[in-house]
Amino acid sequence: MQRRHFHTIALGWAAATVLPAAHAQDSLREGTEYRRLAKPVPVDTGPGQVEVLEFFAYSCIHCYRFEPLMTDWMRKLPKEIVVRRVPVGFNAAFEPMQRLYYTLEALGRLGDLHEKAFKAVHEERARFNTADAVIAWAAQQGVDRQQFAQTYQSFGVSGKVKRALQLQDAYEVDATPSLGIAGRYLVPGQAARTLTVADALIARVRQA
Repeated sequence: MQRRHFHTIALGWAAATVLPAAHAQDSLREGTEYRRLAKPVPVDTGPGQVEVLEFFAYSCIHCYRFEPLMTDWMRKLPKEIVVRRVPVGFNAAFEPMQRLYYTLEALGRLGDLHEKAFKAVHEERARFNTADAVIAWAAQQGVDRQQFAQTYQSFGVSGKVKRALQLQDAYEVDATPSLGIAGRYLVPGQAARTLTVADALIARVRQA
């Protein structure tokens, strides 16, 4: 988990448990396993859809470990559940990583490079702390350097970074990974249990 103004800390991921889905809603602990937002956040989904936001950082080891679980969970979701990833910016050092994500998105390269970006940080000890470092890494992956650099500095990517900061503040995100559910709830990272809680809250929203 990565927190505002702090480095990654251990959370005992192996201790997480997953309860049967049928009992998930009844067993949820508000204030511990999820937080109800004091002020609802506007969502970008239509009627009958539920928006889920994954707040993450490439530098967060727990986000890296959570990523395979999240990806597998997303593959099984019904089409009414709309998931978007939101790279956090707890301080200025996070901005190059935010811009990396949104540049890959703009160039249609998240499918093959999102996971590689995580691996570069946590297995290859890459440091995405400057624009030059990010651009150099992207070029090594076969992305056109000039196109990547122009997109990285573009108005569109800058706007998405600004929007990501607004969303993390609106959801009161103070650690990663975390999931925002339907503009109403925030689920802090609890390994696989995170997704059990998310499933229960999504079901609650759809039943309302």
